[in-house]
Amino acid sequence: LVAYFIVIVIFAAVPVTVITTQAVYVMVRYWQSIHLETALDGAEKLAMDHYGLQLEHFEALLRSRSLGLDALMSRGGESSGADLAAVTGTPELLAAQDFWRPAGGGWLEESFAGLEAQRLRDPPALQSGFVPREMPRDRDVIRYILAPLSGDRPGRLRLLSFHLGEGFDGTIAALAEEKTRLFRINNLGLELKPLLILYYGMFFFPTLLMTAIIAISFTRRVAQPLVDLTEATRRVAEGDFSTQIMVRQGDEFGAMVQSFNAMVREFQKSQNALVKAEKISIWQSMAQQLAHEIKNPLTPIKLSAERVLRRWQNEPERVGEILESSMMAIIQEVQGLSRMLTEFRTLSRPLEPSRTWTPLKEALEEIVAPFITPYPQVGFDLDHVDPSVEVRMESRHLNQVLTNLILNSIDAMDSGGMIEFRSDLVKKRESRYCRLSIRDTGKGMNAEEREKVFAPYFTTKDTGTGLGLAIVERIVNDHGGSVWLNSAEGAGTTFFIDFPLDGGGEASPAQAGSGTASSGAGTGESSGEEPA
Repeated sequence: LVAYFIVIVIFAAVPVTVITTQAVYVMVRYWQSIHLETALDGAEKLAMDHYGLQLEHFEALLRSRSLGLDALMSRGGESSGADLAAVTGTPELLAAQDFWRPAGGGWLEESFAGLEAQRLRDPPALQSGFVPREMPRDRDVIRYILAPLSGDRPGRLRLLSFHLGEGFDGTIAALAEEKTRLFRINNLGLELKPLLILYYGMFFFPTLLMTAIIAISFTRRVAQPLVDLTEATRRVAEGDFSTQIMVRQGDEFGAMVQSFNAMVREFQKSQNALVKAEKISIWQSMAQQLAHEIKNPLTPIKLSAERVLRRWQNEPERVGEILESSMMAIIQEVQGLSRMLTEFRTLSRPLEPSRTWTPLKEALEEIVAPFITPYPQVGFDLDHVDPSVEVRMESRHLNQVLTNLILNSIDAMDSGGMIEFRSDLVKKRESRYCRLSIRDTGKGMNAEEREKVFAPYFTTKDTGTGLGLAIVERIVNDHGGSVWLNSAEGAGTTFFIDFPLDGGGEASPAQAGSGTASSGAGTGESSGEEPA
């Protein structure tokens, strides 16, 4: 919006700027087309020619000796300008002044005739000829020295002051000033562009600043509610139904914001009700399944007890024949019930994340060891597990997870096969994980079995509670990790477990400063993974 407003102001200013700029350029070109410089040069030349003619005229007067000054000046004293004009008949002669200098002394005035304003205390020069003019003393005047003068006194000279014409020096100065101005105007074309940029910059900067302030204010008033609404919508989409937007007083979007807040509150109520109903449904389903699983072993227990009771009532002397087998059946079923309830308790009770680091390969060797003798047809390969890797999980929980997965792999290989373990260090987004893969050469799973494999009480075996893999998923998730599988019918199954290595901001003793990864690469479940 700020850019939009500024662009509007700039486009509105462009026509005015272009028109005025072109007008200024036209005026400058028109001014430059008038040959004032030639006229000024001509006027200056005429003035200098007039000056030269005046000097020649004055020299001619002096050469003719027709001024008649000797008689006037020989009287001594002072004479007025009228007397000087009457005697010489030359109105251009403003003053005449005789000086003499005694031996070893300074210049003394002997006589003076003319205008008092042209009187000098000392002669401005000692040689005959025109005296260099000095401003402002000689304004509109040119002075001439006659030396030496004849007479009984040596060292005499006469200073004559001639009038060049009223305003002569003023005219010459005005011509020079106008020529300077004309020079500046002629050079204005070179300076015009930066001057116009400066002018329009100073003119439009306050306008652009005011526009930016208005645009920012408009943005805060109009666009900010839309930004808040977008952000709130994103949070609601992520499941945060506690989001509420503050309604501003006098906000044109107030009604929409209020409707959005009301909608989110309704969503929150519906979500709470849905979550509550879903929890009830899950627990009802689990309770029904648990009741069914508990009922199954109760039947053989009841039958075994009734058998012993009938034999004791009818043939007490032969009760020993069935007592041992019946008691063993009861004990076996009770142990199954106890194991099932323990697994159910593990599944339903959240686990505190472990803060204990367990060496992965060492734990695997201890877990695999009890299976080697009972299952000689099954091979176990731990060569690809890095011995330096440690995972943040207590050994009892790690034992429970891996034992369940190993038993599932053994059950999937009826005639024997190979179970291969492999560890890799991977990075997902900003977190590092140890990825453990457990691959078997069993019969594999179809699509339906893969979808339900982690569901409680789902099993494809004739025996078992169906809680093993659900417990595995629960333990791994509670420790901040994840578990999934790849499987295909006839091609075996591979379970993957990601154990977090950055949980709690504390690195394992073996991993601190190491960063070593095992050779090979694991199979990734999500985008953005890379080797650690």
